[in-house]
Amino acid sequence: MSANFHHRPVVLAVDDSPLIHQLIREALGQYYHVLVADNANTALATLYQEPIQVLLLDVTMPEVDGLELCRTVRTLPQFHTLPIVMLTSRDAPFDRVQGRMAGASEYLTKPFDAEELRQVVQKFVAVASTPAIE
Repeated sequence: MSANFHHRPVVLAVDDSPLIHQLIREALGQYYHVLVADNANTALATLYQEPIQVLLLDVTMPEVDGLELCRTVRTLPQFHTLPIVMLTSRDAPFDRVQGRMAGASEYLTKPFDAEELRQVVQKFVAVASTPAIE
């Protein structure tokens, strides 16, 4: 059955770098349907339109940064349990604390290891996945 191929878990990567979009697609595209957004407004619109299972967020973005977007997503009841992975070049301990305080489920730093990213996403997808009754 090819139905599973069309119903792969959806990952949304929010980053203002086209290179990072490409690297994330290369790391995850074989296993997940990867959507990308380069700003908070597009990301929020996508969250409402698509069944996102994991949200990857860069911290450093123009206008609304990833921490603010993370806090915003966490205030929306339907996204309270959405796994949010901060994927950023900021790697100081204080940055990690800020990410957790904003509501991040996990914090990875760039440049990221593709296998580590796959493992983290898989961990959250496995937790979120329950058999659907259709």
